[in-house]
Amino acid sequence: MKYPIPPLNPLRTFEAAARLCSLTAAADELHVSQVAVSRQVKVLEEYLGVMLFRRLHRGIELTREGKELYQGIAHAFQDIGHAARQVSRRGRRNILSIQSYTTFSQRWLIPRLAQFHDENENIEVRLTSSLLATDFETQNIDAAIRSGYGDWPDLNAEKLVDIELIPICSPTFYETNKLPSHKDLSRVRMLQSMARPQDWERWMASVDLSLNSTSELRFDTSALAYEAASMNIGVAIAVKVFVEPQLKNGSFIAPFKETCKTGEGYYLVWPRNVEPSQTLLKFLSWMRALMNEGNGGIPEA
Repeated sequence: MKYPIPPLNPLRTFEAAARLCSLTAAADELHVSQVAVSRQVKVLEEYLGVMLFRRLHRGIELTREGKELYQGIAHAFQDIGHAARQVSRRGRRNILSIQSYTTFSQRWLIPRLAQFHDENENIEVRLTSSLLATDFETQNIDAAIRSGYGDWPDLNAEKLVDIELIPICSPTFYETNKLPSHKDLSRVRMLQSMARPQDWERWMASVDLSLNSTSELRFDTSALAYEAASMNIGVAIAVKVFVEPQLKNGSFIAPFKETCKTGEGYYLVWPRNVEPSQTLLKFLSWMRALMNEGNGGIPEA
């Protein structure tokens, strides 16, 4: 080879450290120790015969040679990653990787997946959960569920359901704690998810209610808040579509009938710069059919 390529593992480690401007962050991304990152950078510096970083008291910064090297390899690693993902997707046409929020998975998607599998027995859906937005550049994910307004410039977004808020509690809790007016919420525990910290505030604003609850419980996910409500612990603020089956069968009670539409929705998203596979297109077609049913294809509970 006319221009030999430096050892790839040190080069990959340098790319991460330069991009993140941190040996510690690079170690976290690569799942190795900071000592290992420093060692790999040192190997590359010795191979090239130049210093690539200045070690500062509170971090690192690229030298002139380091900046020149990073500018030359950054796009190359992006191209390698993109090519690998494309090949991987072609090699697993019948596997569909979807990332979703835990509550959306439990309350909306999982109850419907059996229907999708019955109609598409040759497609294996691999569902993972995360509260963080999917990074399609680094994760081998075909599509993801994301909440918001659908205005992500780098993503195609297909709306699944609107986000509409409603208070809920168990029938037993309602019978014990009669709530004739909105202000009576101040007497009970108000339950909500830490992932959706503004939901009670939004709902109260929609009914012109202002109160400071003296008893609140916050949970990691909305699903846990709903579970607490089912155990007579308090009143939860819920995304209506997630609890409609329980409201219909009486497992949950809506102590107040007013709902609050936030303007947000849950969307199925995938990168604009990646042509969707036939497997993803089938999933999209199935999702659209559910939405056209008018109730999101909500199964009875």
